[in-house]
Amino acid sequence: MLNEKDLQKLNETGMDKATVQEQLKRFETGFPFLKIKSAANIKQGILKLSADEQKKFEDIYEKFDGGKMKFVPASGAASRMFKSLFEAKEMLEAGADADTVNSKNQAVKYFFENITKFAFYDQLAKYKISSNTDVLKSLLTSQGLNYGNLPKGVLLFHKYENFKRTPFEEHLVEAAEYSQESKTKTANLHFTVSAEHLALFENMLDKNVKFYTAKYGINYRIKFSTQKKTTDTIAVTKNNLPFRNNDGSLVFYPGGHGALLENLNEIESDIIFIKNVDNVVPETKLADTVRWKKIIAGVLIDCKNKICEYVNYLQTGDDTQKINEIIEFFNRKLCIDFPKNAGRELLLAKLNRPVRVCGMVKNEGEPGGGPFLINENDGTTSLQIVESSQIDKTNKEAMEIFSSSTHFNPVDLVCWIKNHKGKKFNLIDFRDNSTGFISEKSKAGKEIKVLELPGLWNGAMSNWNTVFVEVPVQTFNPVKTVNDLLREQHQI
Repeated sequence: MLNEKDLQKLNETGMDKATVQEQLKRFETGFPFLKIKSAANIKQGILKLSADEQKKFEDIYEKFDGGKMKFVPASGAASRMFKSLFEAKEMLEAGADADTVNSKNQAVKYFFENITKFAFYDQLAKYKISSNTDVLKSLLTSQGLNYGNLPKGVLLFHKYENFKRTPFEEHLVEAAEYSQESKTKTANLHFTVSAEHLALFENMLDKNVKFYTAKYGINYRIKFSTQKKTTDTIAVTKNNLPFRNNDGSLVFYPGGHGALLENLNEIESDIIFIKNVDNVVPETKLADTVRWKKIIAGVLIDCKNKICEYVNYLQTGDDTQKINEIIEFFNRKLCIDFPKNAGRELLLAKLNRPVRVCGMVKNEGEPGGGPFLINENDGTTSLQIVESSQIDKTNKEAMEIFSSSTHFNPVDLVCWIKNHKGKKFNLIDFRDNSTGFISEKSKAGKEIKVLELPGLWNGAMSNWNTVFVEVPVQTFNPVKTVNDLLREQHQI
């Protein structure tokens, strides 16, 4: 399917021929569904910490003096956040009156009824506005604020008494509160951004870093990275043949947030907090978030220490009682069951892996992957964050298990990516390449299919050791639509 010209182009761009051919094969075979055993819950799979345990783990983290990093995926554009407003704009420009638009779209009506409460209202009011159409043009397009085309990280989210803040700034505040290194008084942050918006973030950093450095009496070490072009995936026709531009060249698409594993893999820090860019609250409502970040980081450190102890033992010792203790740790803490003939080699392989602790909130109807126990091909079980696309919807039993989930993942993770000797793992080695999914799109009026890589907190971390901890719902405050900014958690 690939000709000499294709291969030459792949060579020039640094893309691996074998990887592209494997992607083409995936369009033919699809991805296997996960074999879910049960939903993880408080009885099995999700830790519900008592007040004493919360204090214990918070204290463990407070005493930690190693490297810390906050990793924030921030490349997404805000266009989906304004979906209802874009629809309203089209209707108004087509001749509909404001009352008709509002009656057909309650979200738009609510937006206009509360427009003065948004942090961006003062900037919006500077434009010449005489109608709802003017408001939407000035908010969404390059004729005004251009919010419909900018990344969420640089939009004004929160209105304080004398100033306003973007999500980017709120993450600087968070980093000062729970992820600064005690030895150097430095807060390390890594934002993944799109190449087209890199300058916007760099300008925002230049404008604000001195203020926050002075306010919190710390240093900031902030890095930006973009999704690597070599992680793009090939597009195909509906017949699974490579889709080509008019000049015959291959068409590639970004590989989804799973591509950010390459960016994460370049970080050397001991502890890495991962949190989406839009999941922020005003500083006045940050206390619960800060406390629970410290708690789950303490759980991580405690788990990592035990794993290092057991890895060292398995490499030298042979005491049956100790090995039984290790198997009990797997079962109780990591929900990993082993086949009866499991030997030292399998135990060691399962221990000697990156570790992640994932906050889980009670399911209240928000979208997101859920926590499940999975039957693995090697006869063991594991804890995984599972998306609906990974479930066979024709399998009644699997769907019943999936529907029984009581919690979901708000992308609240803290990770340890070094082995028992302090050497960083190559995270690519722990990705499950048999996960991922295929979606349908259109280009130039033609139907095409594109492939997304294993998700960053799904398949990309499938072969990590995992602990789920229940966290309060008030630590999860995403802004998926513009009206989410009107929720109590985002108003001061």
